[in-house]
Amino acid sequence: MIIQIFGKKSCNDTKKAQRYFKERGIKTQFINLLEKEISEGELKVITKKIDLEMLLDIDGNEYKKRNLKYMVYDVKELLCEYPALYKTPIVRFKSEVTLGNQPEIWKNWEIK
Repeated sequence: MIIQIFGKKSCNDTKKAQRYFKERGIKTQFINLLEKEISEGELKVITKKIDLEMLLDIDGNEYKKRNLKYMVYDVKELLCEYPALYKTPIVRFKSEVTLGNQPEIWKNWEIK
C-alpha cells in the first residue's frame, strides 16, 4: 500500500511530509487538492479519524480572504467548493490518517 499525501504544492507542511517519506525511500502518491478533489470514499475514510471541522483551515489566507469567520456554512459543501480551504497535508496509509506535519506518528506506521 502506498502513502497518499493530499495537499497543496505551495504548502510548506506538505513539502515537509513529501520530504520525510522521500528521505526514507517510501513511495508516495501526491494529490494536489487544487487540481483534484478528495473523492467521497476517501473523505469517509479520512473523517473516521479526523473530524470534518478539523479539516477546515480557519487560520489560512483563503479562509480570511473569503471572510468566512462570521458566516454560517456547511463545512463539507465549503470544502468541496473551495478545496484551498483544506488544512494540509492530509496523509493516509491504509486506515491511518494524520493532519499536518506528524513525523512522530508516521515513524510508527508499519510501512513495507
